[in-house]
Amino acid sequence: MKIATFNINGIKARISALTDWLEEAQPDVVLLQEIKSVDEAFPREALEDLGYQVETHGQKSFNGVGILSKLPLEDVTRGLPGDDSDEQARWIEATVVGEHHALRLCGLYLPNGNPAPGPKYDYKLAWMARMEERARALLAEEMPALMAGDYNVIPQAEDAAKPEAWTEDALFLPETRAAFRRIVNLGFTEAFRARHPGPGHYSFWDYQAGAWQRNNGIRIDHFLLSPQAADLMTDVQIDRDIRGREKPSDHVPVWVDLAL
Repeated sequence: MKIATFNINGIKARISALTDWLEEAQPDVVLLQEIKSVDEAFPREALEDLGYQVETHGQKSFNGVGILSKLPLEDVTRGLPGDDSDEQARWIEATVVGEHHALRLCGLYLPNGNPAPGPKYDYKLAWMARMEERARALLAEEMPALMAGDYNVIPQAEDAAKPEAWTEDALFLPETRAAFRRIVNLGFTEAFRARHPGPGHYSFWDYQAGAWQRNNGIRIDHFLLSPQAADLMTDVQIDRDIRGREKPSDHVPVWVDLAL
């Protein structure tokens, strides 16, 4: 089962880019971020015509996450537990059933946190603490599970072409990276790094200052796999060339293959 994460940066602006990639890459499941659309206005028909079930947790003009699946989705839930007052649409879960295993999918769009310090950074760290609690609960269930999406976290210096440019940024502050490591160290596998060590691998290039042309990128789109899911991983890749196409998102898809 090929499962992808893709921050689409506005579904209405990128629907053609998304459907072109779907037809080419043929993922079974896609976790989308930054759909920037309320659920009622999401262009679901174009995706349903390609054979995908569509589940969204939308918000007008900002944030928003979704799941596309060629296989039936069960037990869909929306919102990260732990704060009933949080109105930002950043978390969606569902179970997908393969031939041999079921998999709990968690799609996430982690807060950016800038400017830091400040209330936005406080929200980011609080959100990550809630995510850590949800991660503990997923592990306790002992079924294959993954948490994937735009983490807005640069885990290590090698995950940025110019790490020195990010030292004051919320994506790379020591507290951010420590919060990410606490989650990973519960027992998750960071899928891409398990297969691709070393620098030069990025999933985001800014629209400004010729970042794509200069390969001035960062890697902030991640898959964390529970031990049961990590045992099933056969491949993980970044579809970097998508960034060079017409009207691209500033992110590109990252995908894993699991023997489900």
